[in-house]
Amino acid sequence: MTASGEKWTKTNWRSKPIKQAPEYPDEQALAAVERKLSTFPPLVFAGEVRQLKRELANVAAGKGFLLQGGDCAESFAEHNADNIRDFFRVFLQMAVVLTYAGGQPVVKLGRIAGQFAKPRSEPVEVRDGVTLPAYRGDIINDIAFTQEARTPDPHRMLQAYRQAAATLNLLRAFATGGFANLEHVHRWTLGFLKDSPATERYQEIADRISEALKFMRACGITSDTTPQLRTTSFYTSHEALLLPYEEALTRLDSTTGEWYATSGHFLWIGDRTRDVDGAHVEFMRGIRNPIGVKAGPSMTPDGLLRLIDALNPENEPGRLTVITRFGADKVASGLPPLIRAVQREGREVVWSCDPMHGNTIRSSAGYKTRPFERVLAEVRAFMQVHRAEGTHAGGIHIEMTGKDVTECTGGNTRVIREADLCDRYHTHCDPRLNAAQALELSFLVAEELRKSAAAREAAE
Repeated sequence: MTASGEKWTKTNWRSKPIKQAPEYPDEQALAAVERKLSTFPPLVFAGEVRQLKRELANVAAGKGFLLQGGDCAESFAEHNADNIRDFFRVFLQMAVVLTYAGGQPVVKLGRIAGQFAKPRSEPVEVRDGVTLPAYRGDIINDIAFTQEARTPDPHRMLQAYRQAAATLNLLRAFATGGFANLEHVHRWTLGFLKDSPATERYQEIADRISEALKFMRACGITSDTTPQLRTTSFYTSHEALLLPYEEALTRLDSTTGEWYATSGHFLWIGDRTRDVDGAHVEFMRGIRNPIGVKAGPSMTPDGLLRLIDALNPENEPGRLTVITRFGADKVASGLPPLIRAVQREGREVVWSCDPMHGNTIRSSAGYKTRPFERVLAEVRAFMQVHRAEGTHAGGIHIEMTGKDVTECTGGNTRVIREADLCDRYHTHCDPRLNAAQALELSFLVAEELRKSAAAREAAE
């Protein structure tokens, strides 16, 4: 129900104030695309969504860890099987390292098969005196700097749907067809360490995983005898920014009579669109998917509690993930008041750390970049705060790719310097960790997870 007692519908958001919404010049064309999308098959299914929510409930209870990552913004031009495979491969390697280090299941949630729209700090872009609409992601307009390319086109939603469907089809095949075999994944990681100058630091964890696999083989537990070792559960997520697309793909589940967004398993609200009285919160509060909300430095304890009341009034475990994005230098002061307010009120949330968006800078040559040491510093501070507060640091949320791009500086395995950024700077929006940086981050997070596990054991 709404505050006025009106029943929630998937169209209620249209009467609310909205931010970050494109202005389509042809409303009739937009309506026609929405009608067409509403007849398309769902991309994900309610049963899958409910399973993810159960797994996230375990994370909220301190019995799991959430790994969420993927592209800043998916593009139409870079959609191919190799890119999807390379991303999935690195993601699986990260998950294995984190699973072993934390001694808990890792929920694998990709920013993929739907992450096409991006919020922008300014509605327009100016170049050489020419002003055009900002690029808002391939689902809305094109990155080329022309009037035609930058004009929002609703038909791009149809292409986004088809790309998401093809991506999901391949991901499901990878997850269940043998590509996720634990033995293969670990061999890939050993190959990475063999070529890395930072081998010694991470070799201990890798060796322990090797020993565990060797012991399991001796006991007859192999991928041939145990399906869990050759398959995995993988879920998709994206920011629910373009509400006409989300509404068109929101369906009533025949088995429960509840509404599910079928564009992805997990949707989140960004830091710029989390107005509790706005359109995005209104839409998200009515769907039954697990959802997230970004919380930056402007988030107050009272503001967070109001959002929790709106988005998870039943205090359902696994329903809501709070994704903090402070910047490395603001975590120690900004995060504890939020944790204490949530704990005081007895609210069930998953706490996850986005160490990317608060640590973006401009290089001397003008490239947007994220220093790896700042990314790592925010994750460490996030976990240290949770250890101090006696709460569970439940996950990380990163922008990454499986390719060898040069977009974020730093790293110990293959150092990227400012002068290297121009080599392979391919992102359409924000800088991403490359494959080596992403896997290195997983080893460093693993070290923090072991510290947290030791602290829990000492407390018990």
